[in-house]
Amino acid sequence: MNKLKIINGKILTPNKMISGTIYIESGQIREVSEGNLEIPDAFVIDAEGCYVSPGFIDIHTHGAGNHDFMDGSLEAYLQIAETHVAYGTTSLYPTTLASTMEELEQTFSVYKEAKIKNKKGASFMGLHLEGPYFSMNQRGAQDPKYIRNPDKEEYLMILKNAEHIARWSSAPELEGSKEFAETLRSFNILPAIGHSDAIYEEVVEAYKWGYTHVTHLYSCTSGVTRRNALRYAGVIEASYLIPDMTVEIIADGVHLPASLLKLVYQIKGAEKIALITDSMRAAGMPDGPSILGSLKNGQPVIVEEGVAKLPDRSAFAGSVATANRLVRIMHSSGEVPLLDTIQMITSTPAKIMGVEKTKGSLSKGKDADIVIFNKNIDIKVVIINGELILNNF
Repeated sequence: MNKLKIINGKILTPNKMISGTIYIESGQIREVSEGNLEIPDAFVIDAEGCYVSPGFIDIHTHGAGNHDFMDGSLEAYLQIAETHVAYGTTSLYPTTLASTMEELEQTFSVYKEAKIKNKKGASFMGLHLEGPYFSMNQRGAQDPKYIRNPDKEEYLMILKNAEHIARWSSAPELEGSKEFAETLRSFNILPAIGHSDAIYEEVVEAYKWGYTHVTHLYSCTSGVTRRNALRYAGVIEASYLIPDMTVEIIADGVHLPASLLKLVYQIKGAEKIALITDSMRAAGMPDGPSILGSLKNGQPVIVEEGVAKLPDRSAFAGSVATANRLVRIMHSSGEVPLLDTIQMITSTPAKIMGVEKTKGSLSKGKDADIVIFNKNIDIKVVIINGELILNNF
């Protein structure tokens, strides 16, 4: 279908909701207009009064549909991408875990092939490396045997694949982090603060080095601590106090309760918050036993009450959230207006990742990545690069 026309929808533009027409041709948005546009020979999609939104962008996901990116197989990549489409995701950033170098090399190899062969799933926008340069105290469900300080020889070897890496999360208080961050920036890779025990003063310095984003705020990020009777603000407080610091949150209603969703929104605003799934393989699957990470070297987890936990239930082990669940929870429990909620899963993540010129809003000239959903945020239609991938009408 070279020409598509969407009518009878509540169109969520960057500034307001309108009723009108979206015209798509050759994979791009050609027009967004109030009223009905006459487009001869266009395939017409009647939104039937549903919301028409930019496609959801997930900048932090490990898997779905009983597959994990760390499985290191083409099937895993393609099935994860296709699973997420059903929940409104049109672009995603495959995310790794702290692992062996062999697994990481396999990740790069498979990613290159998957980008070419991915025809029915959410677009792969670049890899997000999560680890291994983390605080042991804030490792969460990351395997401790892989946790270490930045190793220049090692990361330079990994950066031979820099063209496929979009972001790298690490703890900036670790020795060697300044040179590591500056190296990442030289390759146009976003350094992000993650699994960190840093105090405010360390975060301020890290921001100067290029750490301008915080990975899953409140999850494995330090708050106020005491050292020798003195109180120190942590990563959480620093993210609030540094105005231009962006953050991401797992808005599944479990990792963060409604009170914290409201707090983050009140302080940072929609333009500085990205909603992420941080989903593992159990996303889109029934409750029960699962595995966090690769089938070969992953850790057993149990999925219950809408979240994955370590078997002893001492910590969460990634989420089973889907993108539409994030929107539903942030809008209802977080009491965030729908336009702002959509911004947090479209234009804000696009800006954080530097792809806002082509992704993230229903604007003329941008890629035709579009989602249509009803008032319950049930996904009806998914269009990726102008191709009708899912149609539930």
